[in-house]
Amino acid sequence: MESALPLFRPIDLLCMPLLLGLGMAPATAADLTGTRQLLLHQRDGGSVVLGTVTFTPQTDGRSAFALALRHEPFKDFFLSMKEFKCLESAVEVFCHVPYPYPQPGTVSATDLAWLEHALLFMFKTPAEFGAKLWNGVYFQLKPTERGWEGRPQAIDLNRISAPPAQPGTPPFKPALRDDIAPAARFFNRLTIE
Repeated sequence: MESALPLFRPIDLLCMPLLLGLGMAPATAADLTGTRQLLLHQRDGGSVVLGTVTFTPQTDGRSAFALALRHEPFKDFFLSMKEFKCLESAVEVFCHVPYPYPQPGTVSATDLAWLEHALLFMFKTPAEFGAKLWNGVYFQLKPTERGWEGRPQAIDLNRISAPPAQPGTPPFKPALRDDIAPAARFFNRLTIE
């Protein structure tokens, strides 16, 4: 008895999505494996290589990440009785604020919150004295063809001045963040490529 189903050769199965007009999905540049370069972009078109992010796949489907910042682009600032590593321009001082509490250090394709929390910053003008923790910047990451791009969002870093009530949950939920116009900050975009 002959089958009603047509027989396909392996090459036919590979070409089927093209024949149906679906196309084959290319491998994404946002794979959570290997070492990627971390860049902070300026509104004048320049950029600063901040360091690298290394992703290591885990057995649970997530990837561990390790952030390695370079020392060269940063200057030490002593603000409000605390040392900060900052980038300096004529119009803005932009300081990295390491997340101060234990966190799992893992991400997934749909959840980059702990990496975003490892990349917190604050800004102030060169003339201002002291840390301006209410001027926090959170870079919400989205996948791109080359990796990820972070657009700035305003946060109040005073929120993490005390340990969180739920230590395993990232504290800066979307409701606590507001979009920042790209031209409002001198350091206005972050990429991982």
